[in-house]
Order: sequence, then structure tokens, then C-alpha cells
Amino acid sequence: MTPIRFLFCFLVVLISPAFAAESPAKPNIIVILVDDMGFSDIGCYGSEIHTPNLDALAAKGLRFTQFYNTARCCPTRASLMTGLYPHQAGMGGMTRDSGLDGYRGDLNNQCVTLAEVLRTAGYATYMTGKWHLTKFTHDNTPPEHQLNWPLQRGFDHYFGILAGAADYFHPKTLTHDNTQLPEPKDGFYTTDAFVGNALQFIDDTPKDRPFFLCLAFNAPHYPLQAPPEDIAKYRGKYKIGWDKLRTQRHAKQVDLGIVDKSWVISPRPENIPAWDSLTPEEQDRFDQIMAVYAACVDHVDQAVGRLVEALKQRGELDNTLILFLSDNGGNAETGPNAKMVGNPPGSAGSQVACGESWANVENTPFRRYKHFVHEGGVSTPLIAFWPDGIKAQGELRTQPGHVIDIMATCVDLSGAKYPTEFKGKSIQPMEGRSLLPAFANQPIDRDAIYWEHEGNAAIRVGDWKLVRYHRDGAWELYDLKIDRTELHDLAAQQPERVKELAAKWEAWAKRAKVEPSPADGGKKKKKKAGAGKAAADDGGGGSNQRTQGGCRLASRI
Repeated sequence: MTPIRFLFCFLVVLISPAFAAESPAKPNIIVILVDDMGFSDIGCYGSEIHTPNLDALAAKGLRFTQFYNTARCCPTRASLMTGLYPHQAGMGGMTRDSGLDGYRGDLNNQCVTLAEVLRTAGYATYMTGKWHLTKFTHDNTPPEHQLNWPLQRGFDHYFGILAGAADYFHPKTLTHDNTQLPEPKDGFYTTDAFVGNALQFIDDTPKDRPFFLCLAFNAPHYPLQAPPEDIAKYRGKYKIGWDKLRTQRHAKQVDLGIVDKSWVISPRPENIPAWDSLTPEEQDRFDQIMAVYAACVDHVDQAVGRLVEALKQRGELDNTLILFLSDNGGNAETGPNAKMVGNPPGSAGSQVACGESWANVENTPFRRYKHFVHEGGVSTPLIAFWPDGIKAQGELRTQPGHVIDIMATCVDLSGAKYPTEFKGKSIQPMEGRSLLPAFANQPIDRDAIYWEHEGNAAIRVGDWKLVRYHRDGAWELYDLKIDRTELHDLAAQQPERVKELAAKWEAWAKRAKVEPSPADGGKKKKKKAGAGKAAADDGGGGSNQRTQGGCRLASRI
């Protein structure tokens, strides 16, 4: 062989793909979503609840301090799944068709799900847990009404509950793939079953194929239920009361760097009694209620630990991105007196709900709750863990983010192509931004973040937030850099900024199918952009008994 021919053959071998440096494997992606958990309810965000497994993920990953959801169960799920604002996906309200495009109660065909997109990049796609993205959830649902069940929206396998709430021990609407299952017998618990089935799906995945898993716990959603041994761990611990506990959580948050010490903690709403004013019997009742709630969160942490250990044993952990977040803030729907029915509380068939008094603790240090788009309703922890891809460990990220960003992040990581057309239908562009720059502590380039749910509305541009309490409320203006607890309304001092942000929100509302809305009979109402009422008047307290769209919010879970 001549020297020139030898050199040519050597170069061909050198640049041949078979001999090129192996490109990094696509990461597995797991999104863990909990239900109705407040901003401060896990240890690494300020809680006294025992969550060592989540805390360990945070210690070896990142915690976002300004991450947002949409303030309600199925709207957040719609945004998570599609990368769109919920109204754009047809889920601006709940699972009821209001006759308007933004409020169909089902995912529409102008959106694609994470599963449908990640399949194009070769991912196996699995879902376990609460779906809550269709109004058709009952036994014997015909195939033509299963179009928005998980398998029909891109998942290879599914195990979970289709509806929004369920008994933890004997759930209805329990479904495997497209088959609805009978009510399970004794020994079943949703938190454990969702993880167990997820691991079975993962075990059945070929070793050379990446997987996407959405693990959506129904905990700690009403009716709160947990194994008795978990409840016993917390019985008596909450006799400290909500006043002292909220102060303790806030102090821990400041020490952790989760909140700025200059942000004044929001006051206890006037309709929540001081703990010391309660009788011993009342204090014991409230202690028992919160013990059941803590047990639900504790057991989720145990399940996450089981998942992480299984991934480690399978050699999958290091190249798996795990994101952990909540769908909305703590739930105040049963009012200050909460709810505890059944004996013993927390057992199968019992009905326990924390109510406003404990929800105010869960959302420390913020105001308001689930439903509402003040910070207490829309702020969630976000833990991001990925040893092969996130080199920083235990750091905080202050870049604002939103659940719509998860689609863009998954597209960025997977190399998937987000379509402009799918199954012959035009697809709306993603609204979110990839979180990958934030993983590297770089800014996220975005114009604004928007919210609307049942007339509650907000827009955030930079550090400025314009927010409205109910459809008939005046706009309030806050500088979140110095006042994230939303106690100092600047609307009266800065009317031009209010007008500018309100106009920007209105333009978005029209574009994103927020308007027309069911509450105004399909006719767009002109909103006054005026000075807001002093935010600290009620601390977000009595809101849960207001009517909205003809329904009492207190009755809507």
C-alpha cells in the first residue's frame, strides 16, 4: 500500500462514526408532581416534616426559589404536559365543558403532550398517578371518549387515577393503560402503587432506550389519608400551633436562603384564630388533622427514596433528570375550621382536610392559597437533580420559572422536535423557556409570566407583579425584589405602570383564550386598572367563601 493510500484509509477510519467519540446518552427524564402541597412543606424549603430523600436530591442538585404553577390541579397539569398556558390547551377551568375554547375541560387537538413530543426522540413514555386532564373518567367510558386518556396522548403505559380526587386506600377510576380496574382490596395505597408500577414500566424498558416518566402523586390532596404508623410519628408535634410553627418555618427559610430576610412574613388572616385562643380539645383536633397531612408528605418522601434507590441499583440514576414540584399552593377550601370526618382520621373512607388555618402555614411566608394567583397560590418548590448534567450541588436558583418551561426543557435535553403540525392539526408554539441556562446559573430570556384562574389574574415582568383578587377586584402592584410577600401595594403610586401591565395582560388574555370567559357569559369585560386595596387588610384570609362563577369556592376541591 502506498503511503498516500495508507494515509487516506487512516483518515477514513478516524472520522468514521463507528470510531468517533461516543456522544453522551440522552438522559432519562422524571417529573414528580405532588398535589396541593405548599411552598414550605418539605425540609429543604423550611418544613419540620421528615423528607430526607427529597432533601438529599436538593443537596446534590438545585432548588429554585421563584418557580411557579398555575394555582390549580388540572390547569397546572395541562401546562406541564403541553408547554402552553392552560386555556390554550382547553383547560382554563376544571374538567367541565363551558362551551368556550379556553374552557373545554379536555385537552384540545391544537396542543401536544410531553409524551407525544419525546416519543419522536426515541423515548419510552410512562405515566403513573393522577391524570385529571379529561372529563371522561367513569366506568365503561367508550373508546370515542378516551381520546384524552394517557395512552391516546402519547404514553406507552399508564397506571393511576383519571379523576381529580380519590380515596388513597380504595380509589375509584383506577386505570391500567386503557382498562379501568375494580376498587382495590386491602393492602393498597396510592403513593406506593404509583411508584411500584413506575418501576415495573422502567424495568421493561430496553437498556439502550431512554425513558420519560411522569409520576403524579395524589398526595397530599383531600381526602388526606396515610398509614397509621406514619400518622403516629407526627401526633402531638403540631400542638405547638400554627402561629409558632409558621414563625419557625420562616426562620428556617431565611437560614436556608429560600426567602430574603427583608421580606416581611405575611400576617395571620383575621378569620384564623390565634392558636392560644383555642381550647385544649380544639388544639388536639387540629394537631390530628395536621399529623395526617404531614404523614402524607412523609410517605411521598419515602416513595421518592424507593424510586431513587431503584434507579441507583439499575445504574440509571446518574443520567436521569428528576424534577420535583407541586401543582398549586396549600388548600384552604374547607375554611379556618378544616374538616375531619371518620374514625380513625386518615384511614380508608375518612375525610380530612387541613383548611385555611394550616394552609397559611403550608404557604409560608406568602399570602393566599390554591385557586388564587398571589404568591401563596402559585409558588412551588422545584428541585432539579441530574448528576451527569448539573455539576453544581446544593445551590439555589433565583431565576423565575413556570411549569410551562418543562416542555421546552425536555425538548432541549432530548433533541426532540416540537411540531408545528400533529395528526393533521396545527399546533400552537410552546410558551415556555428551557431551564437549561438556569441549571448553569445563566438568566432565562423571557418577556413575562401570566396567570388567570376563575377571575384571579396576574402578570410578572422582571420583578414587577400585577395581581388581581377575583374578577371584580382592583389590580395590585408589587415589587417582588423587595416585597415578595405582597404586603405593600404600589398601584396608587405608580398608575402608569399599572396601566401598562394591565394592557399587556389583556392582550395576552385575548391571545391565550382566557377571554371570553364563562364567568361573563362569553362577553369580554373591560377591567378597571386602578389602585389596589391595601394587601394586608385580610392577609388573604376570608377569600375562600367568596363566590366565583356561581359556585362557592369552599365547595370545590
